[in-house]
Amino acid sequence: MRRIALYGVFAATLAMSGCASWSPEAKGTAIGAGAGAAVGNVITGGGTLGTIGGAAAGAIIGHEVGKEQKKR
Repeated sequence: MRRIALYGVFAATLAMSGCASWSPEAKGTAIGAGAGAAVGNVITGGGTLGTIGGAAAGAIIGHEVGKEQKKR
């Protein structure tokens, strides 16, 4: 069951990354949140707090990466 949820997060992340009208910050935030949630879920063995914490950390990092890409 955990593997299905993980695949769902990856599929949603890939789907969101294809939106051409999104700003680099929005794309980075969405992709980072999805990847962070997946990593947090795996690290904590499916723990809710780890998944939410991973999503939050990934969103922040992704947003900052998107801002840097926009500057280039």
